[in-house]
Amino acid sequence: MTLILTRSEVLAMLRLPEVIAAVRAAHIELARGDAVAPAPPAMRLPGAQASFLAMVAASRGTGLAAVKLLADIPANREIGLPAQRSAILTVDTADGACAALIDGAAVTRFRTAAASAVATAALARPDARVLGFVGAGALAHTHLQALRAVREFERVLVWSRSTATVRAFAEATGAEIAESPEQVVRASEVLCTLTPSRRPVVRGAWFRPGLHVNAVGAPPRPDHREIDSEGIARARVIVDSRSTALHESGDVLIPLGEGVIDAAHVGDEIGEVLLGSKPGRGDAEQITLYNSLGVGLQDLAVARLLIDAARQRGLGTEIDLAR
Repeated sequence: MTLILTRSEVLAMLRLPEVIAAVRAAHIELARGDAVAPAPPAMRLPGAQASFLAMVAASRGTGLAAVKLLADIPANREIGLPAQRSAILTVDTADGACAALIDGAAVTRFRTAAASAVATAALARPDARVLGFVGAGALAHTHLQALRAVREFERVLVWSRSTATVRAFAEATGAEIAESPEQVVRASEVLCTLTPSRRPVVRGAWFRPGLHVNAVGAPPRPDHREIDSEGIARARVIVDSRSTALHESGDVLIPLGEGVIDAAHVGDEIGEVLLGSKPGRGDAEQITLYNSLGVGLQDLAVARLLIDAARQRGLGTEIDLAR
């Protein structure tokens, strides 16, 4: 039987502490060689801006293989629809049976915030108390919850191009509204960039010693980035997946193409840091940056949580695809 989970059912079951733990375990499993998460192919129809990515993974620990088909359609914003939409299909690795079909929107938002929390716990200074957001949408709200689960922040600053969005975030969270991205960056000890930007909105010249950055928002396209080349060059860069970063991260590929950095500068994965096979933060003054593209293994880890929770709670719809 195949379990079908809608967005409302997913939201009823997701718990950030559990998602953070699952994402952390998934990256350690990848570093140990007990999971695979190859770079996703990007498909574009001739003459169209839309991009379609098949984000795949398989994991010994979860007993699942998965594919999340992500549609990145920028024109959707003009008609009031999300620019990114997705669905996750999982199969049992033992017999290939289709285990579940899950709406991907909430899974993506929660696992993305969880990955930033995992990276922040591993890389940020233990005494970091000022959190900054460049971008104030739904992803910022979930990031705030996730990061507060791993660090105690005394001050939160936020900036967004949208006055309405940033005011709503500040009213809901008590965050201070900044006048510019520069003001946020210069004040922050942990910074999250959460914009769908094509051109840099954050400059490395603004980075203070000891800063940790979670670079999250840029779409998976090699010509989109939020951080300028100086920022990438100044930071110790950790990626979620080397192959994915070198395939689709504009934050990485553009400075590589300019000769500002070489491939070794982006050679370490967060799972290797968590496992201890690669170093984390070098000292209190070092600038660290987690380049978060998102990998199918994170979706798979959350899918495992949801399948187990749904069966325990009697949620979802079971269908027999083989009938």
